[in-house]
Parts: sequence; structure tokens; C-alpha cells
Amino acid sequence: MGYRIGVDVGGSFTDFAVFDDGTGSLSTLKVFSRPDAPGEEILLALDTLKKRDGIEAKDVSYFTHGTTVGVNTVIQRNGQNVALFTTENFEDVLGVARLKIPQIHNLYSVRPEPLIPRERVFGIAERMLATGEVKLAPNEENVAQAVAGALAAGCDGIVLAFLHSYRNPENERAVKAMIERIAPQLPVVSSAETWPIIREYERTVTAVISGYVQPRVAHYLDRFETVLRRQGIACPLLITKTNGGVMGIDQARRECVQMILSGTASGVIGAGYLAKASGFDRVMSLDIGGTSADVAVILDGEAQYGVGELIGDFQIHVPSVSVSSVGQGGGSVAWVDSLGLLQVGPESAGSTPGPACYGRGGDRATITDAMAAANLIGHMPLGYGAVTVDHAASRAALSPLAEKLGLSVEALAGNIVDIAVSGMYAEVNALTSRFAIDPREFHLFAFGGAGAMLACFLARELDMKGVVVPPTPGVVSALGGLIADLKNDFIRTTYCDVNDREASDLAPLLAEMQETGRNWLKEQGFNGDCEMRLSADMRYRGQSYEIETTLQPEWLGSSGDAGAINRAFHEEHARLYGHSDERAAVQMVNLRLVVSGKTPKPPLRETGVATSPATPRFHTKGWFGGMEHDMAIYHRDDLASGHDFDGPAIVLQDDTTTVVPPGFSAHVDRFGNLVITKREF
Repeated sequence: MGYRIGVDVGGSFTDFAVFDDGTGSLSTLKVFSRPDAPGEEILLALDTLKKRDGIEAKDVSYFTHGTTVGVNTVIQRNGQNVALFTTENFEDVLGVARLKIPQIHNLYSVRPEPLIPRERVFGIAERMLATGEVKLAPNEENVAQAVAGALAAGCDGIVLAFLHSYRNPENERAVKAMIERIAPQLPVVSSAETWPIIREYERTVTAVISGYVQPRVAHYLDRFETVLRRQGIACPLLITKTNGGVMGIDQARRECVQMILSGTASGVIGAGYLAKASGFDRVMSLDIGGTSADVAVILDGEAQYGVGELIGDFQIHVPSVSVSSVGQGGGSVAWVDSLGLLQVGPESAGSTPGPACYGRGGDRATITDAMAAANLIGHMPLGYGAVTVDHAASRAALSPLAEKLGLSVEALAGNIVDIAVSGMYAEVNALTSRFAIDPREFHLFAFGGAGAMLACFLARELDMKGVVVPPTPGVVSALGGLIADLKNDFIRTTYCDVNDREASDLAPLLAEMQETGRNWLKEQGFNGDCEMRLSADMRYRGQSYEIETTLQPEWLGSSGDAGAINRAFHEEHARLYGHSDERAAVQMVNLRLVVSGKTPKPPLRETGVATSPATPRFHTKGWFGGMEHDMAIYHRDDLASGHDFDGPAIVLQDDTTTVVPPGFSAHVDRFGNLVITKREF
């Protein structure tokens, strides 16, 4: 028995969720993030928890942590100088990429510069055939020349990505061993060890991203572990993963690419758990922090997954929670471009100095300042008392822009919100098209520091069923890390036609993958029952790309059942695209296995039932779209199951502010969720 702690470090705030194994109670906390001194926010929060709740370090039995340090390194392009060793005559793999341009309708659109420039790419005289046969083995003299070139170019690490190493990693292993003898100070990342998939560019860019962020991530994790150990926390430390699970900190140091979207994935996992437990089977999560707004699709509590998620300018091809991000967070800065048009983001004021209304030295207008200038937030301290909103400072920050555009401060505030929402709208439309869903059938599940502040505005534009705001929306990402299962993905390229003979031949491969998965769980200290999910990347012969299809292990048994495998693929193809061809030959490109070990989940507790109507604490004036309205101000602690009230209204609480615009009504359900819907007129 003890305390289980989940932590999410964001750009503005660091969130804590603490579960008491003995009482089953869940408590939360927010503190300012410290990008200038990583780890200090952890110390502050642990000290606060000790003083506030009497939680001693020795009583912490479980500690998970999500971070954005990896993705921020790629976005800001401040990773280490790495060299790429690839097969001789294939040195342009990163520059050629997939010959796609970011904006297909823009003739001036260009592909981003690779993370490794051409002058730091070195060809190695080696060749592996697609069959896995070694045609040309590498020699140490050639490798030594490449290492010398990398050192002369100031490289601090090396990424290996050879042709067909997914089929046979022998040449990559041999070159890695040579480098360790020649220059043991250089860390080496192998594409076959990172994610052994068939396509050369996808495998290469994934390995490059892993090598690019590794030193910064490892340094961050070292500091994080040192801070906790000095505080006396002795339990294993877990890191949330891109795939929505968790892994040990030692694996995170080695396989940085697996945690590059850890903070984002945690929020989706937390939202999925809360939504399903509350009875909402179709939701889109909206996580708005200080830097970005992240949206994901959740069906029956399960987040949707995919590969090829964008990390800055580049796709990463490991399994990950499918999240669309747009640079409209609470700290996103409003500005006027050279054409005199109002823009919002993607630059963010972050936590230092933060929005002007935080009183920490910021003087540029942000979305948060727009909400404060409209008097829609700041009627009590934010972030568990960390911030007292300065309305005058927010109006002062907006005034120069308002004067430049010939608008009142209130009208400008409304325009800033509208522009932010329009950016989110475009991203959500792309997401709904990708998963072929109708937003009118979904609720918007709002969390993060600013999710509940803007959710109704977005839901109105998308014509959604409504908005759900959980009892503690500001710390859902920390909760997601706390409840995430131990989880790892395994992949093997098969590249075969689907027939009974091939299906039966895959049985030994599946058995090997299952054994590897069970061993991985044991290495993480898990000894309970595990869950295994089998799928395959499949396509009609002649197609260029695959779709992931769920399979049953017995279909790959000794007798094989190609018919069942094919039917599953046809059904998935029809579901996604509206048609299938049962006469066409089907190919299996990759076999996938997801292994997970379940972690305890805190049960949701029902709130007390209201015995009288909801009563606001006071009324005040606020502006929506530049128009003045009388608003009722409620406090979340005063609301109980069955309470109803109409907007315009504001709901205050320690970790966020919920804005209920005119034309919306709010209802408190039995779990304390605020369910906000458009009123019928």
C-alpha cells in the first residue's frame, strides 16, 4: 500500500495526480513548470504534497512521468549533431524523402530541411538483399573513414540505416560494433533496433529522430531520476509512451523515440478512461495547455492509433495515439502581420514570462489575455493559487493591437478567440475525415488548463452533441500517466501473400514475438496476467500502402486460416473506404503484436445529489464576441448531481475555468461532470 503519483510536465504548468491505495482517494496539484531548471517543479510539488497531505517520499510506491522534451527538441531543432551512415549511393534518402510537398496547392511550398544535412551523411560499402542475404559485408577500414569524417564534422552521435536491415540487421550490428571499437564515445542508434519496418525513408527518419533527441532526453531523465532519488523516492520510475502505455526509465533512455509524444498521449488515455467510466462512448478529446490545442478521437474509451504522426515537420513511424495539434494554446501570442491581418500563434508566451495577466513580466497579448480582457476568467486565482489574474495588464497588452486595428479591446478579444477556434476547427475537420466520423455524433471532452475555457466555442462551430468537463480537467494528463498500462509494440516484416501455407508458416514467428513480449513485461517487473493484441499491415496486391487489420492468433496456427485473415482485411477495407474486392489477392506486409500489463484504475465516485437549485456566488459583466452580457459566476464545489443552469455563466475551480457562452445550458451528471449543450430555441 502507498501512494501512486502521475506527473505531466507542460509548457506552463506541471500537473500531479495522486492516488491513495489505502483509501482509494484521488488528489491533484498544479505548479509552474521550470524550463529554466528542469526538476525544480517536481521538488516544489513534492514539498507541497508533504505539507498539504502528509505524503512522505518513502510512501510513494509508483511514479509515472510524461514530458514534451523530445517533441520540443525536434520542433525547436536544438538536438545533437548526428551523422547518418547509410548504404553507399543512397546518401540522399533524407533529402528525397517521399517527394511530397507540405501544401499540395501551394506551388512555392518546400519540404523542410532534414535534421541531418547532406554533408553529415556518409555512405558505407555494404549491401543486404531484400531476401535477407548479405551480398556485401562492411569492412572496418571503410567504417573508420566514415567515423573520421563524422568527427571532423563535429558530430556527437551516429545513426545507422542500411537497405533491408528490417529483414536482416547483421550489417547494422557489425558496423555498430566497429564504431564502438573505433570511437566508443559516440552513441550509435540503429534503425533495425529502433523500429524495423520495410520502407527505407520511414525507417531512416524514425531512427534519425531518435538519435537527434537522445542526449537531451537522456540528460533530462538523468536529472529527473536524480531529483527523485535525492528526495527519497525509491520505487521504479516509469515514463509514459507515445503508444499510450508506460515503460521503465532505463528503456526510455535507450529508446527515446518511444516517448517522443508521451505527454500528449497521457492526456488522451486519461480522457478515454474518464469518458468511458462516465458513460460517454463517442468523444473527441480537447487538451489545451499553454502552447497547443490537441484533439484526438476516442471510441468506447479506446484512443485511436496510427503511424506517421507529425513531430514538428517530420513524420514518426512508431505506433502512437493519433493526435492533431494546432498552435493555439492559452499562451499563444496574438499579432498583426505585414498585411494588417490579426494572427494568433503559433508562438507561445509559455510559463516564463507567460501571458501578461499572469504578472510574471509578459507584455504581449495572448488567448488567455483575451479571455481576461473580456472578463471571462480571473474571478479567483488559477493553478491552485499560483496565479492571480491581472485584468488591467491583459487590457494593456491588447490595447496596442486594438488601436492598430481600429477596434475596442472587447471586440479584439472576441476576434482573438474566433481566430484561435478557427485554427482548431481546421485541424478537427482533418481528423474527422481521417477516421470517417461525424462530429455531430460526438461530445467534446475538454481538459487541460484552457480546454474548458474554449471548448464550447469549438463545439458550437462543429455542431457537436455537447461538451463534457470532468471534475478536475486541469490534471487529466497526469491522471492518464497514472492509469496507463505497461505497454510495448513489436513488429516483424513478413511481406507475403495471404494463403493457408503462408499463414501456417507465420506460427513460429508469432510464438517468438509472444515470448519476447512476455519477457519484456518481466523486465518491467510485471508478473500478472498480460493482454496481447495481434494485427497485421495488409493491402491488396499492387497497392502502395497498407491498413492495419486485427487478427486472431489461432488464424496463424499450425493449420493456418487464410480465409479468416482475408475476410478480416476485406471488412476493414470496406469500413474505411466503403468498398472491398474479395476476388483480389491480399498481401501481409508486417505482423504486429501489442503486449500490455494492466495497472490499477481509481474508481469514479458519484457526487452528492442536489437538494436545491444551483446558486451563483455573484453576477458580473462579460463580453462574448464583443457584446456585453450579464454572467452568473458559479464555483465547482457548490455544484452537485442534478444541478442545471443556463449561460452565459462561468464555473470557477482551482485548476481551470469553464466558460458557458450564451445559448448553452449546463447539467451536472452523477459523476460530477459538467455536460454543456446548446439550448433549443
